[in-house]
Amino acid sequence: MKKVKSLLVSTALLASCVTSALASEGSSKFVPISKGVKSIEMNLNGEKFTLMRNQSKSSKVSALYETTFRGTPQPIKLTEKVETVGEIEFIEFMKKAQTDESIAIVDSRKPGWYAKLRIPGAINVPFTGFSTKESSIEAMEDDLGVVEKEDGTLDFSKAKTVVAYCNGYWCGQTPGMVKNAEYSLLNMGYPAEKIKYYRGGMQAWTSLGFTVVGEAAK
Repeated sequence: MKKVKSLLVSTALLASCVTSALASEGSSKFVPISKGVKSIEMNLNGEKFTLMRNQSKSSKVSALYETTFRGTPQPIKLTEKVETVGEIEFIEFMKKAQTDESIAIVDSRKPGWYAKLRIPGAINVPFTGFSTKESSIEAMEDDLGVVEKEDGTLDFSKAKTVVAYCNGYWCGQTPGMVKNAEYSLLNMGYPAEKIKYYRGGMQAWTSLGFTVVGEAAK
C-alpha cells in the first residue's frame, strides 16, 4: 500500500512539474527561433528581411502545406556523405551565407513554386535543370561555382556548399537535383560533403511560422 501511495505521489509531482514547465514556456514574451532569440536581421543575396516566427496566436500554416495528400516521404539521409539539416542548422548557413560567397542557399523547386512562396534570400536553381548534361553544367557554372575546363572536364575545387530545400518531407525535387536525375549533382561529380539537405523544406518552415516571401505570403 505504501508503494502505491508513493507511486501516486511521484506521478502527481511529475505532472505538476510538466504543467509548470508548459505554463512557463507559454508565458514567454515571444515565440523564439532558438533560446532567447526572437528575430535576426538579414541581408542575403540582396534581399533584406527580418527572420522570425509568426507571433500571432491566430496564425495558421499556409494553405499550400496544410494537407497530407502528398507524395512519398523522402529518405532522411539521401546518401552517406550528404548531410541532412534541420531549421537551426539551416538558419546558421543562412547567416554565414550573408558574407561567405562559398555558401549557396538553394530553392530547388520549379520557378512557379519559388515565386509563390519561398524562404527569403534563397536563389532558385530548379531541379529540372539537371535533366541534360548541358543544362546541368550551366546551372552549376552560373550558381554553384563549378568551372568547365577547355577539355570538357569539370573543376569542383571552388564548388559552393549547397544548402538545398524543396516543398517538404514528401517532395522529390531536391533529391532529384542531388542524386536522382540523370545529370544530378552527384552524378556529375559534385562533392557530396558540400551538399546539405533541408528535408523539412517549406512544409516544416511554414509549420513553424518562419518568415516567408512570395505571392502567397501573408
